[in-house]
Amino acid sequence: MKLIIDIGNTRVKTALFDDSGIAELITIEDLSIDFLTELFSKHKNIRSAIMASVREVKQEITGLLSSKTRFIWLDETTPLPFVNKYATPNTLGNDRVAAVAGASSLFPGQNVLVIDAGSCITYDFINATGEYLGGSISPGINMRFLALNSFTGKLPLINFDSGRQAKLTGTDTRESILSGVQNGVLQEVDGIINAYKQQYSEVNVVVSGGDYKYFDKYLKNNIFASPNIVLTGLNRILDFNEEN
Repeated sequence: MKLIIDIGNTRVKTALFDDSGIAELITIEDLSIDFLTELFSKHKNIRSAIMASVREVKQEITGLLSSKTRFIWLDETTPLPFVNKYATPNTLGNDRVAAVAGASSLFPGQNVLVIDAGSCITYDFINATGEYLGGSISPGINMRFLALNSFTGKLPLINFDSGRQAKLTGTDTRESILSGVQNGVLQEVDGIINAYKQQYSEVNVVVSGGDYKYFDKYLKNNIFASPNIVLTGLNRILDFNEEN
């Protein structure tokens, strides 16, 4: 059994993978020694592990993982199952790397645009020959609401309702903010997808992240929703390193 850990900006996803896929998925706020000790006590057949993190991780945690498993800390030196063409790999987020690995494993030998809709919205493109070319980063939905409140004197902070599409024409300030943010982000994502489809004849689109359900419901383009694509990608990277 393999332990996969994805530490994001707001939460930690841990998954146990066996030969058939995800056997157990646990989402927590922070990763601790107590949590890992209990996990290893419950699952004594964990043999290998991989971690990707956008935050600092305590050395005692990586030390425990190294002592209990064949452990990989994903960074810019980790061998990958694709060719990384990014000009500055040391600045490339590990979550983006893992998402690309996961998306390309779903659509091998095909063009894939993977969109991670979380704190930020990231777009990452890998072509049919297995070359990761890069992508783009823009503010996430909640960040946009927060920015309007933080950088103006009178605009209120509006809560995002992912289950409801905003009106096109807002008739008060609240509705106007909802329209600007929610309709604007849909136009952005659809526009980016269309731009890739114009440049590449066939493009598969994979969407993940905390806000994936909103885009799955309201985007005009057809997408493949995969909320655990980063975990899937980390598992693929772990397998690639164990095989090689």
